[in-house]
Amino acid sequence: MTVERPEWPPPELDFSKPTIARAYDALLGGKDNFAVDRELADQTALLIPGLRESAVENRKVLVRGVRWLAGEAGIDQFLDLGSGLPTVENTHEVAQARNAKAKVVYVDIDPLVGVHGRAILAENAYTRVMVGDVREPEAILAHEDVADFLDFDRPVALMLVGMLHYLSPGIADRVVSAYRDALAPGSYLFMTSLVDTGLPQQQELARITRENLEEGWARTPEEIEHHFGDFELVEPGVTYTALWRPDGPVDPDGLEPGEQLGMAGIALKKR
Repeated sequence: MTVERPEWPPPELDFSKPTIARAYDALLGGKDNFAVDRELADQTALLIPGLRESAVENRKVLVRGVRWLAGEAGIDQFLDLGSGLPTVENTHEVAQARNAKAKVVYVDIDPLVGVHGRAILAENAYTRVMVGDVREPEAILAHEDVADFLDFDRPVALMLVGMLHYLSPGIADRVVSAYRDALAPGSYLFMTSLVDTGLPQQQELARITRENLEEGWARTPEEIEHHFGDFELVEPGVTYTALWRPDGPVDPDGLEPGEQLGMAGIALKKR
């Protein structure tokens, strides 16, 4: 059987400017990025102490969160918004290690994610990948890869991991609330965000992100918590990513600079 290979590079890729997914991949030391993405990652890492470590921490908390959702919480449907490029321990790998039939839909605006998605689809019947703009919840939720694949009459884990800070203050309430409203009782919302606790590097990172990737907003812990609406936060609430159910002991008073850039939380939509 002849396997049809996708055109490379895809014609829709723009090599002239960095993208969120590719810059994040560069910070993680991945290979699915271009020179412009690596340049942004390298320059920003020089200005923001611990930035690469922060990217790794965000990935680690994703793994812990999905592991908890698929295990203790019993969730078998995941909608991962702004998922980025595949790396080690992706959402579907973590969830399906707990439940082989757990369904996962990845959504990202970067067409390169779609290219990788076709490779994932070829070998995993319980995973879908779509290219779409997270800022358009109605279009995302109505898309056949979401609406026909996930059952929104049952609990879903909706993930905005490393995505909330790319939603500007003018649209964040509308966007996040639209996704919350679409969820059935028993569903969970999992978010991580660049945080503002008064440390200069937090707002500096937000500024650099806005200048280079169009969007980037550091939010206070209270502002992050606001976006969970009336959902009930699970322990330990909204906290630094390194402190959200760590696999080992972490000194909350001895966090490194990179461990103070982002916060995480998971909340339940009550029945």
